[in-house]
Amino acid sequence: MNIIKIKIFITVIASLLALSSQVSAQSPLKLKLAHFLPTGNGLHSDFMEPWARELESCSSGTVEVEIFPGGTQLGNPTKLYDAVRSGAVDIANGLSGMPGGRFERSRIAELPFVFKNADEASRSLWKLFPDYLQDEYPGVKMLALYSSNPGQVHTTKKSVTNINDMSGLRLRFPTAATASMIKALGGDPVGLPPGNVYENAEKGVIDGAVFTWDTMDSFNLAEVMKYHLDAKTYVATFWFGINQASYDKMPENVKACIDQSTGDVLVAKFGNWWNKWDKAGYDLANSAGHEITVLSDEQRANWLEKLQPMIDNYLANLENKGISNAREIYTKMKEISNAN
Repeated sequence: MNIIKIKIFITVIASLLALSSQVSAQSPLKLKLAHFLPTGNGLHSDFMEPWARELESCSSGTVEVEIFPGGTQLGNPTKLYDAVRSGAVDIANGLSGMPGGRFERSRIAELPFVFKNADEASRSLWKLFPDYLQDEYPGVKMLALYSSNPGQVHTTKKSVTNINDMSGLRLRFPTAATASMIKALGGDPVGLPPGNVYENAEKGVIDGAVFTWDTMDSFNLAEVMKYHLDAKTYVATFWFGINQASYDKMPENVKACIDQSTGDVLVAKFGNWWNKWDKAGYDLANSAGHEITVLSDEQRANWLEKLQPMIDNYLANLENKGISNAREIYTKMKEISNAN
């Protein structure tokens, strides 16, 4: 090979490498976001879908976000945290109580009658996160902790209007604290993923479920749940996080887009969102002529008094597991609630 051919060869190789580098630079960073909910649920349609598209827009096409909702291989609610921690997905939104045994400090918020609404609970969780809750989420950068509005007791055939009516009912529970509450009131707690509640209620396997109003719409439960006790007994807690290693490797502009759309900014949105979602479920049940009973403040105080031994036992069990500040966290949550 003469000198001229060598120079031509080198020029061609250099051009190909430059072109390859340019194509690579233009290729978007593809992120996987997984959650456990149907696409008709507000957490998908109002929160995660718009958030993903806004991230793409903010990054000027630097990233593409593909969402894997409930029902897909990556949407298993019991595996979401492990999936995002291992990097099988980049971002995930999960329910703190699935699987059980994790996020015990965060789930203290789920004890009966701690919070009055989703906004109050969500801001409280995020406020306590740096000092009390952060260590529960290794390997994952939390983008938000948040809560549902307080939930209700929904039943298929039997009306629940007071504390004694809970006795003997087989009720799907959303959290460990709610399971303890049902048992303390004489009911039989049944563990089921949200997507399996309709079928089991329709078949009579369960008598009802402790759930938020929004599920009457997003999971079509108003078709099988005809009686509703608006007791506002509990909240369910959720986490939204990104794999820490994935985040650390991202371009600075993408990190900035994520940072400015999460944390305090995102947590502040869940109150209004949940009010909207709950209204849709409530309106559906109300327009269908379902029986809806609302507990008075006095009745709720009676329920709380009845449940106090269960609450004390729940906190004692956490202390026995090594969470020595469980009562301190509970007290701080109650203080935040009472201050609002």
